[in-house]
Parts: sequence; structure tokens; C-alpha cells
Amino acid sequence: MNAPHRDMLEIIKSKIISKDNLPRILSYWKFKEQKIVFTNGCFDIIHRGHVEYLAKAASLGDILIVGLNSDNSIRLIKGNGRPIQDEYSRALVLASFYFITNIIIFDEETPYELIKIIKPHILVKGSDYSINDIVGADLVHNNGGEIITIDFVKGYSTSDIISKFSEVNIINPLH
Repeated sequence: MNAPHRDMLEIIKSKIISKDNLPRILSYWKFKEQKIVFTNGCFDIIHRGHVEYLAKAASLGDILIVGLNSDNSIRLIKGNGRPIQDEYSRALVLASFYFITNIIIFDEETPYELIKIIKPHILVKGSDYSINDIVGADLVHNNGGEIITIDFVKGYSTSDIISKFSEVNIINPLH
């Protein structure tokens, strides 16, 4: 007898959660003594650098929560030309990675309030940040947690990809 098929899209969608769901989920993970890792970003155009960064972050603990900047949040940080993809599309792509436990979209400029709620054991950012400049580092340190920076893969950034597309469109317009 065949096992029932699982609706993979629904499983992926279920990984995108709201702040309202956090207390219940966090209680369960803490009861199970799961090591929670948190990182955040825009993740506008997923590329190799993102995949390697997120996989390394996930390997640091049992649970990887990704705080995803909302469309409004990205516009505040990067200007009106961004994001390229809407927040739900970005969240859905991230949720498809098996090593990401949950994605939470936040509307603020920084994930400080989210970090305050989650109280991760490990806070991860790219090595382009100084530990003193990482938002929420004070909260994580005060809770006995750790701040870890991960090197980026050279030559892979969303800005580089956008620039390459711009160069191609100038030289070979797709009209």
C-alpha cells in the first residue's frame, strides 16, 4: 500500500510564520533543548552566496530562524528600486530550503524586537559586520548567547547580480 502523498507546497508555506506564533513554537523548542540560530536579511535574489551562508548558519544549531525584511523595510534601507521580488515570494524561496526551520517577515528597519522575542542561542551575520555593529548582539550576549560572523562567497551578492543585469540590458536590450 502506498503512503499518502504530502502536499510539499503546503509544508513549505507552513514554515513562514508570524510573530504571534513564536511564543508557542519557542516554548516547544526550548522544552526539547534545541539550539536556536537566528539570522536576518533581505534575500532579494537568492544566489550561491546566500545558500552557503544560510547552510553554514544552519549547521551551528538545531533550529534556524530567518528574519526576512518586509518590502517596506527594504525600501527604507535600500531605496525605492528594491526589493526586486515581493516579501512573500522571497519567504517562499527561503522556506523551500530544508535546513531553514522558519521564516518570519518583519517590518521594522532592524530585527531588534524579533531578536528580543526569540532569544537565540546564536546570532549570525556576515563578516562584513563588526560584532559591535550587529543589531541584537547586546540581547544575545545578555542571554548567554554567542555572535558568529560568516564570510561571504566572493563575487556573489545581490548588488553584483543587479549590476550584471543592468550591464547586459544596456549592451543588449531585450526589446
